[in-house]
Amino acid sequence: MRTYVITGGTDGMGKGLGLHFLERGDRVIAVASGKPKGRAFLAEAEALGAGERAVFLRADLSTVAGMRRVVEEVTATTEAVDGLVFGAQRFRPVREETADGLEFTFALSYLSRVVIGEGLMERLERADAPVIMSLAGSGGLPGQIFWDDLQLREGYKGMRASMQSSRCLDLLGAGFPIRHPGARTRYVLYNPGFVNTGMADPLRQPMRSLTKVLARFFAMPVSKAIVPIARLLDHPPEAAATAFMRGKPLPLTGSAFAPAAADRLHRVTADLLAGLPATR
Repeated sequence: MRTYVITGGTDGMGKGLGLHFLERGDRVIAVASGKPKGRAFLAEAEALGAGERAVFLRADLSTVAGMRRVVEEVTATTEAVDGLVFGAQRFRPVREETADGLEFTFALSYLSRVVIGEGLMERLERADAPVIMSLAGSGGLPGQIFWDDLQLREGYKGMRASMQSSRCLDLLGAGFPIRHPGARTRYVLYNPGFVNTGMADPLRQPMRSLTKVLARFFAMPVSKAIVPIARLLDHPPEAAATAFMRGKPLPLTGSAFAPAAADRLHRVTADLLAGLPATR
């Protein structure tokens, strides 16, 4: 029996993957902030006959305290983690700050993957073929990192924040072999493309309704989108870090995956975390 930790695990693709693994006999720790969806996930697991193998871990992954709580809880209850799936993200049309004073999208989409990924490396390395699967925007819409204003205090736009986080995730994956030379864990960046999930819910009208209509007719259903992801989790690539766009490999070349930029982001992130009050 394998153990999977999935952020954003009570909704969309995270939930789809979690139920897939539960149905075949694995253990799943679904991490999310909302109690109602957590209860619904556990009820569906029970209906599959997998109630004893399903765990809902409630945590606010927009806060560093919430991120660290996940690391502490998983470490305390799990001997090894076979797969760590990062799916937590949420679009914010208007800039919001977290309890740590950080821009919400940056904290939830990027920083949570740093803290939890690094914090669970020891448990991942205990598994036979460990994988970190980061559902990201690699190879998709362009974007840039605003090095002088990572928290986007000036000129915030929801899409700008999302695209910056996607570029940060590209560098996080590309820098994994540098941060962990010789690790058995494989780091996979995966862009599933347009999938019919609840990602449109935070959008303003009429964009929300339009996006939902488009999703109904053109987006891939979750049940189909998770198939290549589950396959990669079962059979990890040989390379330490890889990227895929709808199942097609992407070369880890160019500015999006530049080692120097990955190192710069790593240092900036380390300084940012070190500067946060310990009580938060």
